[in-house]
Amino acid sequence: MTNVEHYTYRVRWSAEDEACVATVAEFPSLSWIAETSVEATQGIRDLVIGVLEDMEQTGETPPQPFGERSYSGNFMVRVPPELHRQLAIEAAEQNVSLNRLATTRLVGTRN
Repeated sequence: MTNVEHYTYRVRWSAEDEACVATVAEFPSLSWIAETSVEATQGIRDLVIGVLEDMEQTGETPPQPFGERSYSGNFMVRVPPELHRQLAIEAAEQNVSLNRLATTRLVGTRN
């Protein structure tokens, strides 16, 4: 069975629910609501264990954890032609490739 610890968990506060909501990226339909982040984390992990056990019994293949997947570093993004032109000009003005400019912008959005 896949190690439950290898999955990608997140806990956030939900003002709507007035509670902590835990999710797991590899199982987007699952969530667990609890009063504390610790309880939410334990709840979602227990839920994933149950789902993995069910999948094993029915012969289903569980999703591979994101941390164990290989990534090429390539992905295609479609943008309107005018934006493409503006970005190409900006990259030229900065004397960098369009790829470098886009990477810098993407990294900047994470902060």
